[in-house]
Amino acid sequence: MKGNEVLVKTLIKKDVDKIFGITGGAVIPLYDSLYRHKDKITTFMCRHEQGAAHMASGYARVTGKPGVVVATSGPGGTNIVTGIMDAYMDSTPMIAMGGQVPVRMIGGDSFQETDMMGITMPITKHNFQIRNPEKLSETILKAFKIATEGRPGPVYIDLPKDVQTQDVRSEIPDSVSIPSYKPISSPNPLPIKKAVELISGSERPMIIAGGGCIIADAQKELFDFVEASSIPISTTTMGKGIFPERHDLSLGVIGMHGEEFANYAAINTDCLISIGCRFSDRITGSLKTFCVNAKIIHADIDPSEIGKNVKVDVPIVGDAKEILKMLMKEYSVSHHKKKDISAWVKKLQELKKATLECEEKEMEGMTQANMLNIFDEFKNEDDIVVTGVGQHQMFGMHYLTFSKPKKWLTSGGAGTMGYGLPAALGAKIGAPQFEVYDIDGDGSFQMTVQELSTAKQYGIKVIVIIMNNGHLGMVRQWLEIFQDSRYSNVVFGDSNPDFVALAKAYKLDGIKVTKESEFVEALKLAKKSKETFIIDVHVKKDENILPMVPPGRGLHQSICGRHIFTKKWEDVKNVQ
Repeated sequence: MKGNEVLVKTLIKKDVDKIFGITGGAVIPLYDSLYRHKDKITTFMCRHEQGAAHMASGYARVTGKPGVVVATSGPGGTNIVTGIMDAYMDSTPMIAMGGQVPVRMIGGDSFQETDMMGITMPITKHNFQIRNPEKLSETILKAFKIATEGRPGPVYIDLPKDVQTQDVRSEIPDSVSIPSYKPISSPNPLPIKKAVELISGSERPMIIAGGGCIIADAQKELFDFVEASSIPISTTTMGKGIFPERHDLSLGVIGMHGEEFANYAAINTDCLISIGCRFSDRITGSLKTFCVNAKIIHADIDPSEIGKNVKVDVPIVGDAKEILKMLMKEYSVSHHKKKDISAWVKKLQELKKATLECEEKEMEGMTQANMLNIFDEFKNEDDIVVTGVGQHQMFGMHYLTFSKPKKWLTSGGAGTMGYGLPAALGAKIGAPQFEVYDIDGDGSFQMTVQELSTAKQYGIKVIVIIMNNGHLGMVRQWLEIFQDSRYSNVVFGDSNPDFVALAKAYKLDGIKVTKESEFVEALKLAKKSKETFIIDVHVKKDENILPMVPPGRGLHQSICGRHIFTKKWEDVKNVQ
């Protein structure tokens, strides 16, 4: 067989049935083979390689399978770099393949030659350049193994054009082994025992569940452990939905724009149990003040993350699902030694109730908070919500509630503007039985707006809700708070397009919303549509997403502390 045929048959062997990308001279052989196997693999011709990579990401996040993205050489390859980096930061499994000039021309500054190996090395789990066609199938299988085992992530494969057209004599193997790559999934029982001892001896424990719990499909195990222990639980942005957010023990999302009662818990806990969370700066705030009086248990499948940012008392390496099973088993044996935490739980529930009641009173008018609160009541439990990046993303994190994992997709680590629309399209392709919404901003949406054409061509239906405030909202907020309202390069004003007219230009439909009373009817209209539909919501221009922990500050220095959450436990434990 020719190399291109071997490549495609290996992808079929790995159950790949969807590929996102844009063709070009260096990948014509690959696309020719894909054309001949179009009964087994559907290819989606995107409108920009960044959009293709985000589609692959959205697809991967809802299916758990690696998203596959293909680009041609040179600018095609460099255009997928943002999507690869985004997948790397959020531990999303991805196989990214880029065409390359023929082997004999590499290093000669040939037309559309780019050193993609050098570019992608720091933003992938691994990368390969295939110079020997006999190594094609073996390399593809290794890439899938690396992308999916242990902590998931992207792998890049450089495909010289001549390797795709040369003869291959070797058979496609059923599997491959990588002796140097053996990620740990089963945790050591000794730190499990030590962790339970710390948990049982604490009076103010709390759990932080991260995206690793979703990746490990640990929803049931986490729920069972929380129910058995009665320990309050918060999540990271990437872990949102792993635990039902309307549950009495749920504290919502922690961190920079997290719930005040979640941050209060982190300030005052004496035992922090972190599972599948890498302690990013958006969670911890200043490391000098983060949980300084708490014993910290850190469980993660990636040993390099443990102790990297936060000093840890009990490190546990392994798969989150397996860790929670072992914690539950050990806890069930020793729970009789557990200290009374009822006063702690009661106080957190009081603070949560006070906050939610306060927010409910403030819900009115054309604010993002109010619009998303209305949308939260409108959406169904199984609906998938994807976001762009900006204020709307943080408002969504704050006001939308989920009871299931893989229903909230967002760009967490990279904060990639333009993620929303293409990731929503990828999510819909991966889970066509569910309604998919893209909560976006007028700035973020325009980064990848051309993918509306992809939605139209392939009949992919998502509902786009644009929080249109005429600004780069998050930066505008920073400039207001920290730069004395010197609004440098953040105002769109009248230069924004008419988004409904733009939808019609792509042969789609949309509606403008300028009054609170129009929003639900617009949602109903969009839901009835059989094609992608845009709702252009004209929201208040100067609304800020609060609370907010200023950069470099601790969680206790949050802006807009409406209650008493920044005080110490000793000062408030008896306050009603």
